[in-house]
Amino acid sequence: MTASLPAAQRGITLLVGVAAFLGPFTQTVYAPILPELGSALSTTPFLINLSISIFTLVLAWMQIVYGPLVDSRGRRPILLLGLAIYVAASLGCFLSDSIEALLVFRALQAVGIAAGAVVAVTVIGDCFEGPARGRAMGSFQMMVALGPVLGPVAGGFVGEHFDYHHVFLLLVVVGLAVLALVAWRLRETRPAQVQARAFHPRQYLDILADRQGLAIILLSFVQYYAFYNYLVFMPRVLDDVYGLSASEKGLVFLPLSLAVVLGTFSGGRILAHWRARPMLLATATLNALSLLLFLLVAEWSLAALVVAVTVFGLFLGLSLPVQTSLLMDLYTDNRATAVGAYNFFRFMGMATGPVLGSWLFDGGGLGLLYGFGAAFFLLAVANAALRFRTAGRKATVVQD
Repeated sequence: MTASLPAAQRGITLLVGVAAFLGPFTQTVYAPILPELGSALSTTPFLINLSISIFTLVLAWMQIVYGPLVDSRGRRPILLLGLAIYVAASLGCFLSDSIEALLVFRALQAVGIAAGAVVAVTVIGDCFEGPARGRAMGSFQMMVALGPVLGPVAGGFVGEHFDYHHVFLLLVVVGLAVLALVAWRLRETRPAQVQARAFHPRQYLDILADRQGLAIILLSFVQYYAFYNYLVFMPRVLDDVYGLSASEKGLVFLPLSLAVVLGTFSGGRILAHWRARPMLLATATLNALSLLLFLLVAEWSLAALVVAVTVFGLFLGLSLPVQTSLLMDLYTDNRATAVGAYNFFRFMGMATGPVLGSWLFDGGGLGLLYGFGAAFFLLAVANAALRFRTAGRKATVVQD
């Protein structure tokens, strides 16, 4: 850890992890009650689904906004501001009695909670180094991965026993608790030697000009593109080929979610014993090959399908702490801006997966959909390998 922080503050990993957890948790928390919500607000399925899409899009674009703000204004004040906006917007969702009001407050929810993802990774980068950073990143990524797993569970329970308003009241209560904890426990972690500077859009171009950083960002885009292909199109396979019920399809998704959680937790621990770049290339390659495995077995055996998606989730999870740890090493002076760019492209991968995937699936079925995904994935891995090798040669020349 940095010298300015006592060892006891390693607990901030948990604190900022919870703040980041709220983003994906809020994104999916009322998914189980979408039909009931549509009936209560007397609106169309399109507008109800838009309330989820608008949250994701605003969440993505706000990464670009928060990155430079966190670098220039500090970690703590921006996170407190973001959480305050989130709590107020969640209260607005609770009080909404029309779809128009709900859409406005869902967008504001995303504006606020988007700060969590940027600040969390940046704080961990400030406070930990070497193997300790890898372990902290693994714990953080595990908490983020739990968000979309626990969101529908909590939302379904509350929605079944109360009306839809109380799902948003739950977010108000949780948001207030996290805001109070951050105000009480989180100190400013920006290193004293890092000078605040005014933001200029060129800072993002400078980040993307670093070929190693760009390779990592491209990998994250492709991984989440593939991940959301699973979430959107696997139910069609389970319907058309195996005729599963809604609850049975939910059980098929459970191993995928648990594998991502296990992978993120384990990845940070393994990183303490394995160099980051070779580990990222190995896990990303296996992640890409698991797409081909899924394509081969998806329509042949349900058990093999479950194994394939579980392997995908495991290697996705294993690679995530490595990506963020490498970014912290590459961008020491503008970490939050780099995290903002990384998160933006990751969320764009989520948004692109269903859109481009629908076109590919309609044009060529599973073969084109997952064949394209695997080829795109392997090209991204090859690009990362080339960039890492080139950077290693340059470092050797400088040392000589």
